[in-house]
Amino acid sequence: MKIKNIKKIVRQEYGKLAKSNSSCCALVSSCCANSNTAEKISKNIGYSDAEIKAVPEGANLGLGCGNPVVLASLQKGETILDLGSGAGFDCFLAAKRVGDTGKVIGIDMTPEMIEKAQANAKKGDYNNVEFRLGEIENLPVENNSIDAIISNCVINLSPNKKQVFRESFRVLKPGGRLMVSDLVMEKELPDFIKNSIEAYVGCLSGAIMKETYLGYIKEVGFSDIKVINETNFPAEGMVNDLTAKAVVENLKMEPEEIKEVVKSVVSIKIIAIKPVKKNFK
Repeated sequence: MKIKNIKKIVRQEYGKLAKSNSSCCALVSSCCANSNTAEKISKNIGYSDAEIKAVPEGANLGLGCGNPVVLASLQKGETILDLGSGAGFDCFLAAKRVGDTGKVIGIDMTPEMIEKAQANAKKGDYNNVEFRLGEIENLPVENNSIDAIISNCVINLSPNKKQVFRESFRVLKPGGRLMVSDLVMEKELPDFIKNSIEAYVGCLSGAIMKETYLGYIKEVGFSDIKVINETNFPAEGMVNDLTAKAVVENLKMEPEEIKEVVKSVVSIKIIAIKPVKKNFK
């Protein structure tokens, strides 16, 4: 799949998602859901009831695979960057942690998502949150200006993940933290899934091998790279998750094929540090 085609389709599908208020990792009409589904998904991946209820209605689309805000240990007065901010869910949670003296910047490449996030920020009176239209491979952010980066199941959608980590390294202050929840693979996916744009938008075929993912983070200059948590994708999750069901139905997968895919998918939480004395590559 060509990079331009991937980005175009991902942008289109997430634009539809922003307008429809449905939940999941994106996709087609069979992936539509309501706020109850979004809450259920969020609880399953580590968000508390208090966090879910703390944000404006419509901010939580149930899109993630973990809770990077918990990872980040955010402090009052810090500047936080969210890669792939969607409707603003993680940004609003981060905003409460950094307080009025801090700032949260959300980056998303989908105009409809930016518009929705800005409306949610206005609705919730979040004066310390800003949303910028841009691609995570080319961040509209100054060098050495961010204390911590968070990202929730978004980097796997990028066709150039190493560039995402290179850009993250550039914008972080020396000593800054990268906090990521994402999907990776422990073994290669079948070709029919890797070559499916539907599976890509559904966060499956965009995922790469765990060793490669961690290798990119190290190659661009990060240190102290740690996998904080690692969870196998449960078989029942593949059967019940709306995104997964949409992918399975569209690809006409057999039960045995589903089981093989389940064995491959891992949700991980990663923390890495930009060294105090090292230039980005």
